[in-house]
Amino acid sequence: MNYLAKKTVDDINVAGKKVLVRCDFNVPLKNGVITDENRIVAALPTIKKLLADGGKVILCSHLGKPKGEPKPELSLAPVAKRLSELLGKEVVFAADDCVVGENAKAAVAAMKDGDVVLLQNTRYRAEETKNGEALSRELAGLCDGEVFVNDAFGAAHRAHCSTVGVASYVKEAVVGYLMGKELKYLGDAVENPARPFVTILGGAKVADKLNVIENLLGKADTLIIGGGMAYTFLAAKGYEIGKSLLDSEKIDYCKEMIKKAEQKGVKLLLPIDCTVAKSFPDPIDGPIDVKVVDADKIPADEMGLDIGTKTAELFANEVKSAKTVVWNGPMGVFENPTLAKGTIAVAKALAETEAVTIIGGGDSAAAVNTLGFGDKMTHISTGGGASLEFLEGKVLPGIACVNDK
Repeated sequence: MNYLAKKTVDDINVAGKKVLVRCDFNVPLKNGVITDENRIVAALPTIKKLLADGGKVILCSHLGKPKGEPKPELSLAPVAKRLSELLGKEVVFAADDCVVGENAKAAVAAMKDGDVVLLQNTRYRAEETKNGEALSRELAGLCDGEVFVNDAFGAAHRAHCSTVGVASYVKEAVVGYLMGKELKYLGDAVENPARPFVTILGGAKVADKLNVIENLLGKADTLIIGGGMAYTFLAAKGYEIGKSLLDSEKIDYCKEMIKKAEQKGVKLLLPIDCTVAKSFPDPIDGPIDVKVVDADKIPADEMGLDIGTKTAELFANEVKSAKTVVWNGPMGVFENPTLAKGTIAVAKALAETEAVTIIGGGDSAAAVNTLGFGDKMTHISTGGGASLEFLEGKVLPGIACVNDK
């Protein structure tokens, strides 16, 4: 699918029209306070564009997993408050537990050009995640069946009412600026990267990244594997990995991938040394005794929890000559200061390179932001699962349903 052939907010005229916009306001909350507003800030360019063009902007999103019932702690009320501050104008919050209720209908009916309404958490309705027809029609009804803008890349891999269903009942379905940016950077990386193209994969399990590894072996020049998933690859090479994380059912798969990389001429880099400890840190950010050992000499009673210093140098050197780098998944237990060194080394290497650097959402995005390297990256994806499925080469339903130019 040619994702870049999809209609965007620049291809439509919304003056005087009601526009339904699916955003990704799935932000972390602590005692009703937003602790990370990156996703709200990322939605602003699209919202401001539609307001400047004279549209009546109706926003919707999910938050957490209320599983089809109202949960006050997962209300979008704090988001409406913060959005009002960021936009410098009132965002009316329609607090209907049924999402499209009397409050929403009255608020929308009273809208003037340039007004903003935010609906309640779409997942308060059980049929949202089942892509049910009733809720899809109700959402489309709010914007008079005119315009739907999907700007929620983080939910684009889900076929829900507010991401896919509603598109069937409107005249125009387009993508917003955030979605467009994601498609440009991830799409270019997967389909037409400037070379050398280096992919760095980390995180806990091989099982989570099976299809990504397979797809990228056909596209990348170098594939770097770190994090917990690296130990299954090391076991596949016959190394003793002690108590390290092991996907025992995936050893044959890893052997196959090592062989495939060789056949395709793709450089596959695995850790050559590891930072090990007797047990996982508890609490996760608490003190821990560690040592660095060669990757083929992990003691039987210890576990690998980060890449070692030689590996960090090896991975960083590989990044230096790259023109495109995609990174998904940390190199170790980065939440612990002692075990964050590998992830920091990779983040630093990416921050210092001239390459196009794309961070594939989830933990890697959290890591680069927490470690202070966020502003040095070309693009940080707002979608964890969505960016993974994109890198797997899957068609994302939330984009497929949008009109072509």
